[in-house]
Amino acid sequence: MFSNEARTALYDIIRMRRDVRAEFAGETVAEDVLWRILAAAHHAPSVGNTQPWDFVVVQDRQRLEQFAEHVAGCRQAFADSLPEDRRATFDPIKIEGIVESGTGVVVTYDPERGGKHILGRHTIDESGLFSAVLAIQNLWLAATAEGLGVGWVSFYDEPFLAEFIGAAGAVRPIAWLCVGPVTRLQEVPDLERFGWRRGRPLTGAVHRDTFGGDPVGNAADA
Repeated sequence: MFSNEARTALYDIIRMRRDVRAEFAGETVAEDVLWRILAAAHHAPSVGNTQPWDFVVVQDRQRLEQFAEHVAGCRQAFADSLPEDRRATFDPIKIEGIVESGTGVVVTYDPERGGKHILGRHTIDESGLFSAVLAIQNLWLAATAEGLGVGWVSFYDEPFLAEFIGAAGAVRPIAWLCVGPVTRLQEVPDLERFGWRRGRPLTGAVHRDTFGGDPVGNAADA
């Protein structure tokens, strides 16, 4: 169905995707591009076809600065909780680009969308939340294909963000995504570059038949 070039491009996009912090160019994403990546997110699969996500786009600079101030406080609290050696590693790591990106996309999850009887959630209720995370992944890959960076901010108090965007009832904000043009994408992920944590090879994550079983197959590029 797809050419070798299309397949190669997809794998390149997956490989190139980065959690962007310091590389935002300071420009606002074009409106037509923003709608394309939101459309990609909205095409994600969802349990029972409930599409339990919504996207709150925040571009007002004063609101971006207000949220950035909240995140800075949460970052400091985390830094203060670390032992001295880990704090020294963490301090240089930039954990957000809220103002610099020019656009925040808050992804929310509504567990009540679709009613009480949702096909596929009867035994695994978390599949609804998983669906919203798939929308985030779609957005992230589409943004990478558009030459944009995405940074997932997780240093916030959920009740604060819920009130900040006006989410009510059971609706939960599950991610603030900084989205914007970038000067470049890092070859090596930030947490590896700064020595916080290295990734593990695919061969350490693949098991055959039982958890812990030896992987089988071609692991030449793993």
